[in-house]
Amino acid sequence: MTAPPSSAAPAPPSPALTGELRPRVTELRLSAFAGHRRRTVRFGPLTLLAGPSGSGKTGALRAYEALARLGGGAEAGAVFPDPAGCVPDEARPDAQRRRGFRIGCTADGPAGPVRLDIAVQAEPELRVVGERLTADGLVLLQTALRDPGRRTVQAAWYTGGGAPMTRAPLPDDRLGTALLPLRVAGRTDGQRRVLAAAEQMVVALRSVFACDPRPARMRAPVPVGSGRLLGGCDNLADVLWRTRGECGRRHARWVAAVRAGCAGPVADVLAEPGRDGTVRAVLDRGDGSRTGLARLGYGELRYLALALVLLTGPGVLAVDPAGEVPSALQTLTVLADGFDRGLDPRQRRELLELAAAMCARGHIRLVGAVSDASWAAGTEGVTVVHLEP
Repeated sequence: MTAPPSSAAPAPPSPALTGELRPRVTELRLSAFAGHRRRTVRFGPLTLLAGPSGSGKTGALRAYEALARLGGGAEAGAVFPDPAGCVPDEARPDAQRRRGFRIGCTADGPAGPVRLDIAVQAEPELRVVGERLTADGLVLLQTALRDPGRRTVQAAWYTGGGAPMTRAPLPDDRLGTALLPLRVAGRTDGQRRVLAAAEQMVVALRSVFACDPRPARMRAPVPVGSGRLLGGCDNLADVLWRTRGECGRRHARWVAAVRAGCAGPVADVLAEPGRDGTVRAVLDRGDGSRTGLARLGYGELRYLALALVLLTGPGVLAVDPAGEVPSALQTLTVLADGFDRGLDPRQRRELLELAAAMCARGHIRLVGAVSDASWAAGTEGVTVVHLEP
């Protein structure tokens, strides 16, 4: 006998599929950074930072990328090559000639909202002088500079039990949160709580790809290399050489996007090897003719590069995701400065719709900077944050 159809509502999608279980940065705090003071930026899956020149869009992306690099274990000197440029103009040195800046973020995930805030001394020497990791109002890690003559900070992290805090020195040029998994054994409930919060923050920060395609460098043939796309997309032809045969479905979707945003017919996008060990990308027009990237316009090149970024993943992009976490539980965040730069109305609409579709799947998030977001009004899934100078 055939069972009668059920009147029950369909089961909701798995939290893992919607991204609810994947660690992701949902808030950026610019307490005192460059032109920002006491500013909080909240992110959705697809966020556009909108504002005129000088409103701080690029500065916000710089702060986000800096936190991401610190979360990946980079030294402060590599993350802030010009630390004085991060200090607010109105900041005055104290009696010891010290000036600095403060940034932070919130990462949501299985451990709930976890907050990270850091204070960086830029002058007279660069060092991370304060750090605070909290969850549910509980301080899980706190560092402070006790002895300016030593290149360490005094750290205290939560352990619970009879000795609620563990104290030890940590280096002053790295993020303490990124070092906790190497310092905390995870034997007690308190230690496991610290580890869960720290690992959630680090995973959320590490999977970031800062992207700003440079068409001038995309026009010429490039050497065959790693096949991992750089932030400037200079080596797009090398990446195409690698990926075209790896996933026919993904390539076909990219070709469809290119067809929608480039002038003239596009049957395929190919990588042609040269005799000198280089490779160049060409559009197959479908009539026996091919057009090299050197002939494409500035907007066309930025469009097809950004479309490729949205349709690919950590295995192709030059990022260092958390290898110990399954890819199904990770979310890649793309930071795109000048997201609509050089694009005509049709191209930016096609690109936004592609971004919205990809972000809705939960595997990718996008934070793009635009001068004006009025053209994005009405697009489902888009969060617009207006910044003012």
